[in-house]
Amino acid sequence: MKGFIEEFKTFAVKGNVIDLAVAVVIGAAFGKIVSSLVDNIIMPLVGVLLGGVSFAGMSYQVGEAMITYGVFIQAIVDFVIVALVIFMVVKAINKAQARGKKEEEAEEAAPAEPSEEVKLLREIRDNLRR
Repeated sequence: MKGFIEEFKTFAVKGNVIDLAVAVVIGAAFGKIVSSLVDNIIMPLVGVLLGGVSFAGMSYQVGEAMITYGVFIQAIVDFVIVALVIFMVVKAINKAQARGKKEEEAEEAAPAEPSEEVKLLREIRDNLRR
């Protein structure tokens, strides 16, 4: 049992698990922001463009059941916006990582400038040869 607890502690303290937990918390907060953006800004504008239609109130009654397809439409808009924003963030991160990689490769490929001491010693060597 003690080995199991030690193994779990090692797993829980690893950076990946902590990073995942932070990502979940930030993702939940981001989801609330996007939902607010869609509910309070985008959908009212879409409703105005469609002649004052409110998606939240769109529903259809079948017998005793109420099918609220407007909420479904709003969920689709939420998803599309979240997917678009995540795509743009991932694309920007990948571009920044690629740029950083190119800079590192350029630094590695370019020979280092000799130090002042080396330059001075070369100058002395060249003067002694004359």
